[in-house]
Amino acid sequence: MNSLRTLLLALIALVASDLVAQSKATPQQGEGLRAFLLRNGYNIERYQQDFINLNASKLGPNNSLRLGVEYTLPKKDENIVLMPLLGKANERVKVESRDLAGATFYLVGGHGGPDPGAIGKYQKHELHEDEYAYDIVLRLAKHLAARGAKTHIIIQDSDDGIRDDAFLAYDDHETCMGKPIPLDQIERLNQRCDAIDRLYAAERKGYCRAVFLHLDSRSTDKRIDVFFYHFTKSKKGERLAKAVQRKFDEKYRQHQPQRGFSGTVSERNLHVLRETDPPGIFVELGNIQNSQDQQRFIKPSNREAVAKWLAEGMADDYLNSK
Repeated sequence: MNSLRTLLLALIALVASDLVAQSKATPQQGEGLRAFLLRNGYNIERYQQDFINLNASKLGPNNSLRLGVEYTLPKKDENIVLMPLLGKANERVKVESRDLAGATFYLVGGHGGPDPGAIGKYQKHELHEDEYAYDIVLRLAKHLAARGAKTHIIIQDSDDGIRDDAFLAYDDHETCMGKPIPLDQIERLNQRCDAIDRLYAAERKGYCRAVFLHLDSRSTDKRIDVFFYHFTKSKKGERLAKAVQRKFDEKYRQHQPQRGFSGTVSERNLHVLRETDPPGIFVELGNIQNSQDQQRFIKPSNREAVAKWLAEGMADDYLNSK
């Protein structure tokens, strides 16, 4: 009996010491529980109850946070990241490595909500820019998380998840991290820039990068490769753009040696690059009007390859920055 009691006391002491070693954080002015967890990189559905259990004695009415109080953050599952936006079939992301631990990415699919972006035609189907950019963003987020990076998906659609259909159904359900997307273009762009900057203000340490994914729209006979923009004055953005461009060039040489790759890196004074605080790149994934470029989007295996190559190029930049 005494040996059992001793064992139990040892286990209690171990748990207690483990909790003491856990990270702590203090809420910001006006911040609710969900926003607090999100800012600190926690999946709300997975960790909210764990947080409440850990901090029950410190919480206010209805589990509200008290300003100036230091709260204990739950320990995360080291091998699985739960990402519900990826859909039921993909939401449990296995962390295969930690080579991107310490890197944070803000991922933005172009347009969304009341703005579908460019619309291409393929046979009898319409191809909406926002749907295909979003699917690639989700795949990119999965690859980055699997390597230990922290990822924030800025434009979100909780109804979709990663889709393996050729023709992605259009809807206007997208939000900017839960907030309706405005119809006005400048308001729309400022909203996503502000969302990134709020997250960045809380995480302003280490390697943080913003990535904006779009599909271009040109004449139907104009085939283009993936190309990359960085802000005029951003050396870090330029370095990231060149790292990803090199990765695409490498992959094209490997998989399509006869074709080659002509995607370029150039500077642009684009609103989203200029008005966001972390360095970033703006990626045009191809011409949504061109029948050959359309294969890059309508084939799910090609969307997966694009996302994987983007992640590999981004990883190269991060690892070379250390």
